[in-house]
Parts: sequence; C-alpha cells; structure tokens
Amino acid sequence: MKELLLITLTAAALVLSGCSSKQYFEPEQTYSASSVSSSYGSSIVDISRDGATLQNGHYIGKQGVSSITLGEGYRFLSESSTYVLAGNTEGALKIIKKSTGEPIRAVSLHVPIVSATIQNGIIAYVLNDNTFGIYQIKDNRKVVENRSERTYAIDTRAASPMFIDSLAVMPMLDGKLIILNSGDAENAKVIYLSSEKVFNNVIYLSRMGNTMVAATPKRLITLGGDGQNEYRANISEAAISNGTIYLFTKEGEVVKLDSTLNPIAQKKFKYAHFSAATAFGGRVFALDQQGSLIVLSSDLSKHKIYDLGEVDTPAFITGTKLYKDGNVIELSKLGYE
Repeated sequence: MKELLLITLTAAALVLSGCSSKQYFEPEQTYSASSVSSSYGSSIVDISRDGATLQNGHYIGKQGVSSITLGEGYRFLSESSTYVLAGNTEGALKIIKKSTGEPIRAVSLHVPIVSATIQNGIIAYVLNDNTFGIYQIKDNRKVVENRSERTYAIDTRAASPMFIDSLAVMPMLDGKLIILNSGDAENAKVIYLSSEKVFNNVIYLSRMGNTMVAATPKRLITLGGDGQNEYRANISEAAISNGTIYLFTKEGEVVKLDSTLNPIAQKKFKYAHFSAATAFGGRVFALDQQGSLIVLSSDLSKHKIYDLGEVDTPAFITGTKLYKDGNVIELSKLGYE
C-alpha cells in the first residue's frame, strides 16, 4: 500500500511540475450561469464514482447534500435506500443506517477501500491492494475475498462495483472485470479490458439496457448481445444517454458512439481538459478544469460555453446538478443556444 501511494504521489508531482508549460482552453465567448447557481454551504474534499465527501463531514449522494455525518477521517463510498457506506485510511468500512444517521457496524478490512457498492444488504468492495470481496450485513461475514494482480499506481477515477441481479461485477485496479455470483462465489468470470502496467484501473462501469459499458484510461468496451466491442482513446470521462455513449478525451474531444462503439459524431475543444461530464435531456455537459462549462446538443453540432470560475476543489455531477467549489449549478436550466 505504501509503494502504491508513493508512486501515485510521485506521478502527481511530475504532472504538477509540468503545469507551467501547459496550454489551456480559452473560449472566445462565454456566458454567465449565476442565475442557476446557489451555495450549499461547504466544499468537496474527496470524490468517488457515487458521491462526494464534504469538508463539514457530510456527503453528496444521488439525492444531493445529505445531513448525515460520516465521522472524522471517513470518506463517502456509496449508498442504498437504507445504508450509507464510508471508509477510512485504516481500512475500516463504516455502515450507517439512513433512518437514524448512526453507524450499525464498522468492518475492519485492514486495507483502504477504493470503492464499494451495496444492494439488498450485500456489499461488494475493492481495496487498494487490488483485493475484491463480498460482505453480507445480516450474517456479519465475508462471503468471499480474493486478491488480483498487484498494482503500483492507479487513476483516482475508480469505478464502483455493480450488481446485475445476483451477479457482482468488480472493477479491478489492473484493467480487469471480475464477475461472480454473490451466492456462489467459486465460479468467477474474468474480462480483460487492458494490459497497461500502471494507471490501468477500471474508471467507468455502467449499464445501457442489456449492454455493459466499461472503461480504463485507455480503452472503452461494450459487452452485450452484439458481443464485445472496443474503442481506444485517452479517456477522461464517459456518459450514457438514450442508448448513446459519449466519450470525453484528454485531447479535448467529445465523441458520440453507438452501442457497438462506432463513432457517430465528434467535436474538439482545443486544449480542454475535462474534469466532470454528463449527458441527459438531449444535451451533453463537459466541465473544463479552468471552469468553462461546455453545453452541447446531443448530435454535438451546437454548443454554448458558460464561465463558472476557476475550479479550486474537485467537482462532482449527480443527476441534473453540478457541485463545484461550494456552489450547485442546475444543469437542466442551461442550453446550447
């Protein structure tokens, strides 16, 4: 774990040392979004795929800012309608009951938790030594726990496990998906996305109907009735809307793909570096690291750019809302014309 942390921090330092020569996205014209922006009284200190941890100890989940306190040193991992999951650097998994706001259990996993998901009282988790496991609340026991290949550096955008009926899909840190039955963990299926040596963890995992969509920083795949398809790019983010996949690249491109990953349309914004993105309601939204929010039509033919101000802390999007530096922006009220 210490080696993983050291190499990750070293890589981050190298990136920061080159910032002086970095070129930035500078749109010719921008618009204000102040009329659809309001303060929520805190700021984000950590993000996961399913939410964000706030400086005041609360969290942002799918329903917005929660009044539940996670506890000192804990970061938000995921939630269900009944429970909230939080973890700390000592590898403790805290399970909080939403109806009371109080923890019902703290499970010692001994290694910091990268991601976790809960469904019907069953928790699927991935640790930062590339261990995956399933824990059952009712019986207070680990159903399974195994370790995949060792990793030395990961991308911070780690995907969360996903349940498909009785199956748990584990997004591993070495570019694999491990699919196992939570009731019969002996027979697991492994899908290889990528074989890169570092920064190769699964950063995106979702469903589009009966098709599974997953990505590492270099490769996007779909797996479904049409078999397995792939698209290679330097990936910042991905989003799904109306049977379409939108891919956001590190070169400032927004690419529209069909379910078999054939490009339908694309638009490039020179020097844009996307930090958060989504798509819904016939629009595509991409936030540049310098604070420009690009709103595009679903076919990428039209766009409008809003200036939200420099991004000082991590930004997070859930539903129709963008949380940035203590403000929440209602994206559904922003257009591309």
